[in-house]
Amino acid sequence: MVTTIEKQKTKAVSLSTIIPLRGVSWSTYQALMEEVGENRPWRIAYDRGILEIRAMPLLQHEVPKGLLESFIEAIADELEIEVMKTGALRLERPDLNRAIEPDSCFYIQNEARVRGKDEINLAVDPPPDLAIESDYTNSSLNKFTIYGSLGIREIWRYSERNLEVYLLKESGEYEKTKKSLVFPFLPLREVPEFIEQSKTQGQRKAVGLFKQRIRTILE
Repeated sequence: MVTTIEKQKTKAVSLSTIIPLRGVSWSTYQALMEEVGENRPWRIAYDRGILEIRAMPLLQHEVPKGLLESFIEAIADELEIEVMKTGALRLERPDLNRAIEPDSCFYIQNEARVRGKDEINLAVDPPPDLAIESDYTNSSLNKFTIYGSLGIREIWRYSERNLEVYLLKESGEYEKTKKSLVFPFLPLREVPEFIEQSKTQGQRKAVGLFKQRIRTILE
């Protein structure tokens, strides 16, 4: 059964960026993930019977995501703190029947609690402190609901030259904010400007300019 589903999905990935599959049990989802492994040209989100498959993103998706990762690492350098970049780590809660692979995620405040671990088990380990979503496709699922149930406290969503930051409230819902929780001093409105600068001056130059800006703020 899993093999048949996999063949159907592989064929569909070439035709569509987003593929929702309904009526997929958690056991079938787990069997599929085990069979296809991590070396696959798509990412997933799973919410109580609905499995969404996303074809590997385009350049206009990957470039902003990569720069945001570099910006976070630049801030960590200036603050002289440790962060743990876990990339598109698959985050799962079998008890909630939910799972998601973010575009990227970081442990920041909780980095020391997961340092050196080979696997993350959200039943006992803290969730990442920050998740990044670079949106160029419309999801069939409410990813915020999945992230919220997993306890991700902060989400950065970049789309169309705009960075939006959302914080998880006690109600379990996200609220758009003008100030980051993990980096409250960061002028969020300026971040897209450095991404745009990379298009004319190069990525490393843009990261260097961003680092200079952070250094100025901290001084």
